[in-house]
Amino acid sequence: MHEVAVGPIHAGVIEPGSFRFMCLGEQVHHLEIHLGYQHRGVERRLLERDPRSLTPLIETIAGDTSVAHAWAYCSALESLAGCQLDGEIELARAVALELERVAMHLSGLAGMAADVGFLQGATTYGRLRTTAINTMMRLCGSRFGKGALRPGGVRMRLPPETLRDIRANLELLQADLPIINDCFLMARTVQHRLRSTGTLTTAQARELGLVGLAARASGIGLDARHLMEHGAYSVVPIQPAVLPDGDCWARARIRIAEIEASLSWISTVIALYPNWEHPPLSIGALAPNQLAISLVEGFRGEVVHCIETGEHGEVVHYKVQDPSLRNWMGLALAMRGNEISDFPICNKSFDLSYCGNDL
Repeated sequence: MHEVAVGPIHAGVIEPGSFRFMCLGEQVHHLEIHLGYQHRGVERRLLERDPRSLTPLIETIAGDTSVAHAWAYCSALESLAGCQLDGEIELARAVALELERVAMHLSGLAGMAADVGFLQGATTYGRLRTTAINTMMRLCGSRFGKGALRPGGVRMRLPPETLRDIRANLELLQADLPIINDCFLMARTVQHRLRSTGTLTTAQARELGLVGLAARASGIGLDARHLMEHGAYSVVPIQPAVLPDGDCWARARIRIAEIEASLSWISTVIALYPNWEHPPLSIGALAPNQLAISLVEGFRGEVVHCIETGEHGEVVHYKVQDPSLRNWMGLALAMRGNEISDFPICNKSFDLSYCGNDL
Protein backbone atom coordinates (compact mmCIF):
# COMPACT_ATOMS: atom_id res chain seq x y z
CA MET A 1 0.00 0.00 0.00
CA HIS A 2 1.15 3.52 -0.67
CA GLU A 3 -0.27 7.04 -0.47
CA VAL A 4 -0.41 9.72 -3.15
CA ALA A 5 -0.90 13.31 -1.97
CA VAL A 6 -2.40 15.91 -4.30
CA GLY A 7 -2.77 19.56 -3.37
CA PRO A 8 -3.75 21.69 -1.59
CA ILE A 9 -2.12 23.90 -4.22
CA HIS A 10 -3.23 23.02 -7.76
CA ALA A 11 -2.31 24.22 -11.22
CA GLY A 12 -3.95 27.20 -12.87
CA VAL A 13 -6.90 28.82 -11.12
CA ILE A 14 -8.19 25.71 -9.33
CA GLU A 15 -9.12 26.42 -5.72
CA PRO A 16 -7.17 24.77 -2.86
CA GLY A 17 -8.11 21.34 -1.58
CA SER A 18 -6.03 18.39 -0.38
CA PHE A 19 -6.61 14.84 -1.65
CA ARG A 20 -4.81 11.82 -0.16
CA PHE A 21 -5.18 8.57 -2.12
CA MET A 22 -4.57 5.22 -0.39
CA CYS A 23 -3.60 2.89 -3.23
CA LEU A 24 -2.56 -0.65 -3.96
CA GLY A 25 -0.77 -0.33 -7.25
CA GLU A 26 -2.99 1.90 -9.38
CA GLN A 27 -6.23 1.00 -7.57
CA VAL A 28 -7.64 3.46 -5.03
CA HIS A 29 -8.81 1.82 -1.81
CA HIS A 30 -9.76 5.05 -0.06
CA LEU A 31 -9.67 8.79 -0.70
CA GLU A 32 -9.34 11.35 2.08
CA ILE A 33 -10.53 14.85 1.16
CA HIS A 34 -9.31 17.75 3.30
CA LEU A 35 -11.00 21.11 2.70
CA GLY A 36 -11.20 24.36 4.63
CA TYR A 37 -8.42 26.30 2.90
CA GLN A 38 -10.98 28.73 1.44
CA HIS A 39 -12.70 29.52 4.75
CA ARG A 40 -13.70 33.19 4.72
CA GLY A 41 -16.00 33.49 7.72
CA VAL A 42 -19.00 34.12 5.46
CA GLU A 43 -21.73 33.47 8.03
CA ARG A 44 -20.11 35.83 10.53
CA ARG A 45 -19.82 38.54 7.87
CA LEU A 46 -23.53 38.20 7.08
CA LEU A 47 -24.34 39.46 10.58
CA GLU A 48 -22.26 42.63 10.28
CA ARG A 49 -24.44 44.62 7.87
CA ASP A 50 -28.06 45.54 7.25
CA PRO A 51 -29.65 42.21 6.25
CA ARG A 52 -31.46 43.94 3.36
CA SER A 53 -28.17 44.94 1.66
CA LEU A 54 -26.35 41.61 1.67
CA THR A 55 -26.95 40.51 -1.92
CA PRO A 56 -23.48 41.46 -3.29
CA LEU A 57 -21.88 39.40 -0.52
CA ILE A 58 -24.34 36.51 -0.94
CA GLU A 59 -23.50 36.32 -4.65
CA THR A 60 -19.85 35.59 -3.81
CA ILE A 61 -20.53 32.59 -1.52
CA ALA A 62 -19.99 30.36 -4.57
CA GLY A 63 -19.39 32.43 -7.68
CA ASP A 64 -20.72 29.84 -10.13
CA THR A 65 -23.97 29.58 -8.12
CA SER A 66 -24.64 33.30 -7.68
CA VAL A 67 -28.27 33.21 -8.80
CA ALA A 68 -29.25 30.22 -6.65
CA HIS A 69 -27.72 31.70 -3.50
CA ALA A 70 -29.19 35.13 -4.22
CA TRP A 71 -32.66 33.66 -4.72
CA ALA A 72 -32.47 31.64 -1.50
CA TYR A 73 -31.42 34.77 0.40
CA CYS A 74 -34.15 36.92 -1.16
CA SER A 75 -36.85 34.33 -0.42
CA ALA A 76 -35.89 34.01 3.24
CA LEU A 77 -35.71 37.79 3.70
CA GLU A 78 -39.01 38.42 1.91
CA SER A 79 -40.70 35.80 4.08
CA LEU A 80 -39.49 37.53 7.24
CA ALA A 81 -40.59 40.92 5.91
CA GLY A 82 -44.02 39.65 4.83
CA CYS A 83 -43.36 40.78 1.26
CA GLN A 84 -45.73 39.38 -1.37
CA LEU A 85 -44.26 39.29 -4.86
CA ASP A 86 -45.85 39.20 -8.29
CA GLY A 87 -45.78 35.75 -9.90
CA GLU A 88 -43.86 37.11 -12.87
CA ILE A 89 -40.96 38.02 -10.56
CA GLU A 90 -40.69 34.35 -9.57
CA LEU A 91 -40.66 33.38 -13.25
CA ALA A 92 -37.96 35.95 -14.06
CA ARG A 93 -35.82 34.62 -11.21
CA ALA A 94 -36.33 31.08 -12.43
CA VAL A 95 -35.22 32.06 -15.95
CA ALA A 96 -31.96 33.39 -14.48
CA LEU A 97 -31.57 30.20 -12.42
CA GLU A 98 -32.11 27.95 -15.46
CA LEU A 99 -29.63 29.98 -17.52
CA GLU A 100 -27.11 29.48 -14.72
CA ARG A 101 -27.87 25.74 -14.76
CA VAL A 102 -27.38 25.53 -18.54
CA ALA A 103 -24.09 27.44 -18.45
CA MET A 104 -22.56 25.44 -15.60
CA HIS A 105 -23.70 22.07 -16.95
CA LEU A 106 -22.07 23.01 -20.27
CA SER A 107 -18.91 23.89 -18.35
CA GLY A 108 -19.02 20.47 -16.63
CA LEU A 109 -19.49 18.63 -19.92
CA ALA A 110 -16.62 20.58 -21.50
CA GLY A 111 -14.39 19.57 -18.58
CA MET A 112 -15.37 15.92 -18.76
CA ALA A 113 -14.81 15.86 -22.52
CA ALA A 114 -11.37 17.44 -22.07
CA ASP A 115 -10.42 14.94 -19.35
CA VAL A 116 -11.10 11.98 -21.65
CA GLY A 117 -9.42 13.61 -24.64
CA PHE A 118 -12.62 14.21 -26.62
CA LEU A 119 -11.63 17.60 -28.03
CA GLN A 120 -14.75 18.08 -30.17
CA GLY A 121 -16.84 18.09 -27.01
CA ALA A 122 -14.40 20.23 -25.01
CA THR A 123 -14.33 22.99 -27.62
CA THR A 124 -18.00 22.92 -28.63
CA TYR A 125 -19.44 22.71 -25.12
CA GLY A 126 -17.09 25.52 -24.14
CA ARG A 127 -18.25 27.64 -27.06
CA LEU A 128 -21.91 27.08 -26.21
CA ARG A 129 -21.27 27.90 -22.55
CA THR A 130 -20.07 31.31 -23.73
CA THR A 131 -23.39 31.77 -25.53
CA ALA A 132 -25.27 30.90 -22.33
CA ILE A 133 -23.35 33.26 -20.06
CA ASN A 134 -23.48 36.05 -22.64
CA THR A 135 -27.27 35.63 -22.64
CA MET A 136 -27.22 36.18 -18.88
CA MET A 137 -25.11 39.29 -19.40
CA ARG A 138 -27.72 40.76 -21.76
CA LEU A 139 -30.33 40.34 -19.02
CA CYS A 140 -28.48 41.81 -16.04
CA GLY A 141 -25.03 43.05 -17.07
CA SER A 142 -23.10 40.14 -15.53
CA ARG A 143 -22.21 36.86 -17.20
CA PHE A 144 -22.56 35.07 -13.85
CA GLY A 145 -25.90 36.62 -12.87
CA LYS A 146 -24.57 39.05 -10.29
CA GLY A 147 -27.03 41.88 -9.78
CA ALA A 148 -29.93 40.01 -11.37
CA LEU A 149 -31.86 39.47 -8.12
CA ARG A 150 -32.52 41.80 -5.23
CA PRO A 151 -34.87 41.50 -2.22
CA GLY A 152 -38.32 42.52 -3.38
CA GLY A 153 -37.82 41.90 -7.09
CA VAL A 154 -35.34 41.62 -9.94
CA ARG A 155 -33.04 44.02 -11.74
CA MET A 156 -33.25 42.23 -15.09
CA ARG A 157 -34.80 43.93 -18.10
CA LEU A 158 -36.18 42.40 -21.27
CA PRO A 159 -36.83 45.13 -23.86
CA PRO A 160 -37.83 44.03 -27.39
CA GLU A 161 -34.29 44.20 -28.81
CA THR A 162 -32.89 42.13 -25.93
CA LEU A 163 -35.73 39.63 -26.27
CA ARG A 164 -34.81 39.10 -29.93
CA ASP A 165 -31.18 38.45 -29.03
CA ILE A 166 -32.10 36.03 -26.25
CA ARG A 167 -34.42 34.08 -28.52
CA ALA A 168 -31.65 33.90 -31.14
CA ASN A 169 -29.19 32.59 -28.53
CA LEU A 170 -31.68 29.99 -27.33
CA GLU A 171 -32.27 28.85 -30.90
CA LEU A 172 -28.51 28.56 -31.44
CA LEU A 173 -28.13 26.45 -28.31
CA GLN A 174 -31.08 24.23 -29.20
CA ALA A 175 -29.76 23.75 -32.75
CA ASP A 176 -26.10 23.02 -31.95
CA LEU A 177 -26.44 21.00 -28.75
CA PRO A 178 -28.11 17.91 -30.28
CA ILE A 179 -25.24 17.62 -32.78
CA ILE A 180 -22.44 17.64 -30.21
CA ASN A 181 -24.52 15.57 -27.76
CA ASP A 182 -24.83 12.82 -30.37
CA CYS A 183 -21.08 12.94 -31.04
CA PHE A 184 -20.32 12.81 -27.30
CA LEU A 185 -22.76 10.02 -26.46
CA MET A 186 -21.89 7.84 -29.48
CA ALA A 187 -18.10 8.10 -29.16
CA ARG A 188 -16.70 4.76 -28.02
CA THR A 189 -13.71 6.45 -26.40
CA VAL A 190 -16.05 8.53 -24.22
CA GLN A 191 -18.17 5.54 -23.26
CA HIS A 192 -15.08 3.46 -22.46
CA ARG A 193 -13.79 6.09 -20.01
CA LEU A 194 -17.10 7.06 -18.38
CA ARG A 195 -19.13 3.84 -18.16
CA SER A 196 -18.75 2.03 -14.81
CA THR A 197 -16.28 4.67 -13.61
CA GLY A 198 -16.90 6.31 -10.24
CA THR A 199 -20.05 4.33 -9.51
CA LEU A 200 -22.17 5.26 -6.50
CA THR A 201 -25.14 2.99 -5.79
CA THR A 202 -28.59 4.23 -4.85
CA ALA A 203 -28.17 2.85 -1.33
CA GLN A 204 -24.84 4.67 -0.91
CA ALA A 205 -26.24 7.93 -2.24
CA ARG A 206 -29.23 7.73 0.07
CA GLU A 207 -27.10 6.87 3.10
CA LEU A 208 -24.75 9.79 2.42
CA GLY A 209 -27.64 12.20 1.87
CA LEU A 210 -26.55 13.24 -1.60
CA VAL A 211 -28.49 15.98 -3.40
CA GLY A 212 -28.79 17.41 -6.88
CA LEU A 213 -27.57 15.81 -10.08
CA ALA A 214 -25.27 13.43 -8.16
CA ALA A 215 -28.30 12.00 -6.33
CA ARG A 216 -30.47 11.86 -9.46
CA ALA A 217 -27.69 10.06 -11.36
CA SER A 218 -27.81 7.37 -8.64
CA GLY A 219 -31.55 6.80 -8.90
CA ILE A 220 -32.83 9.26 -6.27
CA GLY A 221 -35.53 11.51 -7.73
CA LEU A 222 -34.80 14.51 -5.51
CA ASP A 223 -35.40 17.88 -7.19
CA ALA A 224 -36.74 20.89 -5.29
CA ARG A 225 -38.14 22.39 -8.51
CA HIS A 226 -40.46 19.43 -8.90
CA LEU A 227 -41.48 19.33 -5.23
CA MET A 228 -42.56 22.98 -4.95
CA GLU A 229 -46.35 23.39 -4.91
CA HIS A 230 -46.21 27.15 -5.51
CA GLY A 231 -44.05 29.56 -7.48
CA ALA A 232 -42.53 29.55 -10.94
CA TYR A 233 -42.25 25.79 -11.37
CA SER A 234 -45.90 25.24 -10.49
CA VAL A 235 -46.90 27.61 -13.33
CA VAL A 236 -44.63 25.92 -15.89
CA PRO A 237 -43.61 22.48 -14.48
CA ILE A 238 -40.25 20.88 -15.15
CA GLN A 239 -39.67 17.16 -14.75
CA PRO A 240 -36.45 15.91 -13.13
CA ALA A 241 -34.16 13.52 -15.01
CA VAL A 242 -33.26 10.39 -13.00
CA LEU A 243 -30.91 7.53 -13.94
CA PRO A 244 -30.07 4.45 -11.87
CA ASP A 245 -26.46 3.77 -12.92
CA GLY A 246 -24.63 6.15 -10.59
CA ASP A 247 -21.44 6.37 -12.68
CA CYS A 248 -19.69 9.19 -14.54
CA TRP A 249 -21.64 8.25 -17.66
CA ALA A 250 -24.93 8.75 -15.81
CA ARG A 251 -23.81 12.11 -14.38
CA ALA A 252 -22.88 13.28 -17.89
CA ARG A 253 -26.25 12.19 -19.31
CA ILE A 254 -28.12 13.89 -16.46
CA ARG A 255 -26.39 17.14 -17.42
CA ILE A 256 -27.38 16.73 -21.07
CA ALA A 257 -31.02 15.98 -20.15
CA GLU A 258 -31.22 18.93 -17.75
CA ILE A 259 -29.77 21.35 -20.29
CA GLU A 260 -32.40 20.31 -22.83
CA ALA A 261 -35.20 20.63 -20.25
CA SER A 262 -33.98 24.04 -19.04
CA LEU A 263 -33.70 25.48 -22.55
CA SER A 264 -37.20 24.28 -23.40
CA TRP A 265 -38.53 25.71 -20.12
CA ILE A 266 -36.91 29.13 -20.70
CA SER A 267 -38.29 29.32 -24.25
CA THR A 268 -41.78 28.57 -22.98
CA VAL A 269 -41.64 31.15 -20.19
CA ILE A 270 -40.33 34.07 -22.24
CA ALA A 271 -43.02 33.35 -24.84
CA LEU A 272 -45.77 33.41 -22.19
CA TYR A 273 -44.42 36.22 -19.99
CA PRO A 274 -42.34 38.69 -22.03
CA ASN A 275 -42.83 41.67 -19.62
CA TRP A 276 -40.15 41.84 -16.91
CA GLU A 277 -40.38 45.47 -15.83
CA HIS A 278 -40.44 44.70 -12.09
CA PRO A 279 -38.00 46.96 -10.18
CA PRO A 280 -37.29 45.75 -6.64
CA LEU A 281 -39.79 46.75 -3.97
CA SER A 282 -38.74 48.30 -0.69
CA ILE A 283 -38.30 45.66 2.01
CA GLY A 284 -39.60 46.77 5.40
CA ALA A 285 -38.61 45.65 8.88
CA LEU A 286 -38.16 41.95 9.55
CA ALA A 287 -40.53 40.15 11.89
CA PRO A 288 -39.05 39.60 15.37
CA ASN A 289 -38.32 36.19 16.85
CA GLN A 290 -38.88 34.32 13.60
CA LEU A 291 -37.05 31.62 11.67
CA ALA A 292 -37.14 31.45 7.86
CA ILE A 293 -35.68 28.62 5.79
CA SER A 294 -35.51 28.82 2.00
CA LEU A 295 -34.44 26.17 -0.50
CA VAL A 296 -33.51 26.63 -4.15
CA GLU A 297 -32.45 23.88 -6.58
CA GLY A 298 -29.14 25.14 -7.94
CA PHE A 299 -27.26 23.32 -10.69
CA ARG A 300 -25.38 21.19 -8.11
CA GLY A 301 -28.40 20.63 -5.86
CA GLU A 302 -30.19 22.18 -2.91
CA VAL A 303 -29.01 25.62 -1.80
CA VAL A 304 -30.36 26.27 1.71
CA HIS A 305 -30.44 29.58 3.61
CA CYS A 306 -31.69 29.91 7.18
CA ILE A 307 -32.24 33.31 8.88
CA GLU A 308 -33.25 33.79 12.52
CA THR A 309 -34.30 37.15 13.96
CA GLY A 310 -34.14 38.47 17.51
CA GLU A 311 -36.52 40.49 19.66
CA HIS A 312 -36.19 43.67 17.58
CA GLY A 313 -36.16 42.05 14.14
CA GLU A 314 -32.38 42.01 13.92
CA VAL A 315 -30.67 38.98 12.38
CA VAL A 316 -29.07 36.93 15.15
CA HIS A 317 -28.19 33.82 13.15
CA TYR A 318 -27.58 33.18 9.45
CA LYS A 319 -26.80 29.66 8.24
CA VAL A 320 -25.92 28.75 4.65
CA GLN A 321 -25.59 25.28 3.14
CA ASP A 322 -24.21 24.81 -0.35
CA PRO A 323 -24.94 21.41 -1.98
CA SER A 324 -21.21 20.73 -2.21
CA LEU A 325 -21.15 20.14 1.55
CA ARG A 326 -23.57 17.25 1.06
CA ASN A 327 -21.78 15.69 -1.91
CA TRP A 328 -18.01 15.73 -1.25
CA MET A 329 -18.13 12.40 0.60
CA GLY A 330 -19.91 10.94 -2.43
CA LEU A 331 -16.82 11.68 -4.51
CA ALA A 332 -14.61 9.96 -1.91
CA LEU A 333 -16.78 6.85 -1.95
CA ALA A 334 -17.12 6.82 -5.75
CA MET A 335 -13.33 6.63 -6.13
CA ARG A 336 -13.01 3.33 -4.27
CA GLY A 337 -12.00 0.49 -6.58
CA ASN A 338 -11.12 2.85 -9.45
CA GLU A 339 -7.67 3.62 -10.77
CA ILE A 340 -6.02 6.81 -9.61
CA SER A 341 -6.01 8.07 -13.20
CA ASP A 342 -9.83 8.08 -13.05
CA PHE A 343 -9.86 10.80 -10.39
CA PRO A 344 -10.00 13.82 -12.77
CA ILE A 345 -13.04 12.31 -14.50
CA CYS A 346 -14.82 11.46 -11.24
CA ASN A 347 -14.00 14.85 -9.77
CA LYS A 348 -15.36 16.71 -12.80
CA SER A 349 -18.46 14.50 -12.95
CA PHE A 350 -19.42 15.72 -9.45
CA ASP A 351 -18.04 19.23 -10.16
CA LEU A 352 -18.18 20.35 -6.53
CA SER A 353 -17.24 23.73 -5.09
CA TYR A 354 -14.41 24.29 -2.64
CA CYS A 355 -15.50 27.76 -1.56
CA GLY A 356 -19.15 26.67 -1.34
CA ASN A 357 -18.02 24.11 1.23
CA ASP A 358 -15.50 26.35 3.01
CA LEU A 359 -17.81 29.13 4.15
